[in-house]
Amino acid sequence: VSRIPLKTVLRSIRALLFIMIFTLVINVFMTKGEVLLFEWKFIHIYREGIVNACFMLVRIFALIIGTSILLTYTTTPIALTDAIESLLSPLKKIKLPIHEFAMMMTIALRFIPTLMEETEKIMAAQKARGADFTNGSLIKRAKALIPILIPLFVSAFRRADELSVAMECRCYHGGEGRTSMRVLKYRASD
Repeated sequence: VSRIPLKTVLRSIRALLFIMIFTLVINVFMTKGEVLLFEWKFIHIYREGIVNACFMLVRIFALIIGTSILLTYTTTPIALTDAIESLLSPLKKIKLPIHEFAMMMTIALRFIPTLMEETEKIMAAQKARGADFTNGSLIKRAKALIPILIPLFVSAFRRADELSVAMECRCYHGGEGRTSMRVLKYRASD
């Protein structure tokens, strides 16, 4: 219905594959139940653990697919921000800065692809210098990520500083007296 290629949707799952596998393993090995399927020394696998793991996997899968199709791929960040601000507008009565929250969401959504691209560039540069991110123990691979994280944080803070200077130069003061170009109105389809 959304005309998004299946390959694009499945690519969004790849980023969270580790979390999905980790959740599956934890649920299979840690959930106790009544029907024991496999036992070896201290490892016990119960039917309830496998069922629970499958349900968790389906939930995570549905969450990723649902949010990527319904939100990220089909809705512009500006429309998302306007919707968040509209939905949270009753909280303005208790003095919560709704406009600032919506602006933070927009900035975060805008910079996710930029940070992903920056990460790929830094990883390619580190691989060209001989860095190995795939071999070794978990601790060794975690230590190999440090040369990626430091330049990434420096780049992110530099971009945040440039954005704040640009917003100050344009006299941005948050939600004070701001109006919307398009005013959202609820319809029957909503």
